[in-house]
Amino acid sequence: MKRNFACGSIEHRISRRSLLAGMLGGSVGAGLAHVSGLSHFIRPAMAGELAAQQKRVLIFFMAGGVSQLETWDPKPNTDTGGPFLAIPTSVPGVHISELLPYTAQQMHRLSIVRSLNTAEDDHGKGAVFMETGRRDSPAQQYPKLGSVISNLVAPPSAALPGYVHIQPGGGGVNKADAAFLGPKFASVNIDDGKPPANLLRPDGLTPAIDQQRNDVRRRMNSRFTARRRTAETEAYGFSYDQALQLMERADVFDVSKEPAADQERYGKHDFGRHCLLARRLLEQGLTCVKVTHSNYDSHSENFDFHIEQLGEFDRPFATLIDDLAQRGMLESTLVIVMSEFGRTPRINHLMGRDHWSKAWSVALAGCGLHPGAVIGKTNDNGTEVTDRQVDARHLFHTYLSALGVDATDNYPGLNRPIPIADPTGSEISELLA
Repeated sequence: MKRNFACGSIEHRISRRSLLAGMLGGSVGAGLAHVSGLSHFIRPAMAGELAAQQKRVLIFFMAGGVSQLETWDPKPNTDTGGPFLAIPTSVPGVHISELLPYTAQQMHRLSIVRSLNTAEDDHGKGAVFMETGRRDSPAQQYPKLGSVISNLVAPPSAALPGYVHIQPGGGGVNKADAAFLGPKFASVNIDDGKPPANLLRPDGLTPAIDQQRNDVRRRMNSRFTARRRTAETEAYGFSYDQALQLMERADVFDVSKEPAADQERYGKHDFGRHCLLARRLLEQGLTCVKVTHSNYDSHSENFDFHIEQLGEFDRPFATLIDDLAQRGMLESTLVIVMSEFGRTPRINHLMGRDHWSKAWSVALAGCGLHPGAVIGKTNDNGTEVTDRQVDARHLFHTYLSALGVDATDNYPGLNRPIPIADPTGSEISELLA
């Protein structure tokens, strides 16, 4: 089905910013070598402590703005509810949209926050607020959640990147995700679930010759950094060393190595493959995986598009939640399902829903959060929050609390104090065990 992005947002007219980043393997180091003004690469002591607990994070980003009314907070038989029913879930008394029948059976492992008011209806600014816990500002860019997790939670000596983003298109390293933390903690973007580019050694290059080349590079780097050690040179050296480690673990990204029965359960379509790859990466020790499912910007034909999009999302997502639980991983894996905002309760003349940030929902699971909990509520037709209003600041504090990170601390290793989370926010205590 061809989508008409009626909002005309620049996010729908240009390639993702991540396409500007360098590719992995041989080119990743060269790309980072030209980056200037990078921050320190100091790993905090807490990373080792948290790594011992095997904390992980799995983020589903429903790009474009998924409708809360067609997912987590249905309002059937109202002037705003649309044509879909609310169905019972595995938690007595809790109902979600009939478009999520498989997910409904996992509700005893999920939690819902139905009282978000982020007051930001722009795609870019909404995404920044949801992923950084701070409003977009020209004065300071803050790292996205995945980069924060990579910095504070991922094992300092891990061979795999701390933060991988599986998305429909665009590979490379998106250094913008990490802001002042530097590219060491940026996302490694996996294009359509395929292994990173340049991950394998060229056929004409023997391991011995490759080792000699890298020995020469390291000696030259050491000589240079002995006199001019900067964040820029640190980034250059780190990128090459991580690429070498990734080459030794290239099969980690090969989802075809998963059992055929699992591939069938998740589905052979793109999102199914991406969910199975996310499970594989988490099992292999990667700390943070983000999976983007796109595109929910349904200014027209909202109901048809949500049938299509959620029909693709529902079963693989529910399968992944069940697998994490059955494998004993959900207790240590924080799962987040977010968008940049929700959709308007009012149905427009094109049978669509527009951008809406005043009363919408996210879903969470794992990592000690209270399963089956529903936090907050909206009024009968979903036009406003009537109980326990929160925003992205509160969510960010809650995520970090669930992971054992004191969000009121400052980032370690910086030359000025910057709080990890917005000090004006606080955790959603009802979600935390």
